[in-house]
Amino acid sequence: MEIIHFEHVNVAYDEQDVLHDINLSINEGQHTVILGGNGSGKSTLLKLFSNDLYPRFNETTTKEVFGKKVWDIWELKKHLGIITNDLHYQFSERAPGLNAFEVILSGFYSSFHIYEHQEFSPLHVKKVEEVLDFLGIRHLRHKRISEMSTGELRKCIIARSLVHEPKAMIVDEPTVGLDIKAQLNFIEMIRKIAAHRTIILVTHHLEEIFEEISHVVLIKEGRILAQGAKEALLSDAHLSEVFDLPLHVKCEKGRYFVQSAG
Repeated sequence: MEIIHFEHVNVAYDEQDVLHDINLSINEGQHTVILGGNGSGKSTLLKLFSNDLYPRFNETTTKEVFGKKVWDIWELKKHLGIITNDLHYQFSERAPGLNAFEVILSGFYSSFHIYEHQEFSPLHVKKVEEVLDFLGIRHLRHKRISEMSTGELRKCIIARSLVHEPKAMIVDEPTVGLDIKAQLNFIEMIRKIAAHRTIILVTHHLEEIFEEISHVVLIKEGRILAQGAKEALLSDAHLSEVFDLPLHVKCEKGRYFVQSAG
């Protein structure tokens, strides 16, 4: 099944196009990175995936997620987990008193708090316990957000999306704000999740691209420059074009990194 199928998709803000003639296909089981610089259109593309934005439709436009043109946004969240830094900051600002268990439990209602009117069954609690164990974060169960490190909270937010057992997860620049140890630890956690569901990574950091990712989408100035196999597209020529800078790409033990070629 195709998770994402877009044909001739354009998106505009205030009559100004920010995404231009997007043609994109991402299949289930095809771990994919969407790679581009700041302002390239990655965030707008992500909002298209989540149905927070809609394209300008014409007779040639197709926008399908999991084979459907129309989704209830809350139903879509059960199939497509979306992890953004904005979600991280929202929890930090709005719910510092929640502990890890409560953060994860809130995923069943897509809320930032646990409210009295919300009903949770033993099955909900059981699922939270399973996710805590799967991600190896049971030690955070009673820890409050205000006491957590950036990496700890981010793991809880990942866990929150897993309670619905989504078919795919979109992870937006997951290691922002993490130190080197936390970055490596977090990427290993994403790799563990990738064994069970499709990962779509959105980033401008080559170092975040883990071994299981096989497909690359390059985006620049609101246009997709290329999409295809990782080995073909993570090259000096392609990345130099994407980032407007002479770059040299190296790969060691399945992990990529970049150096200035100037």
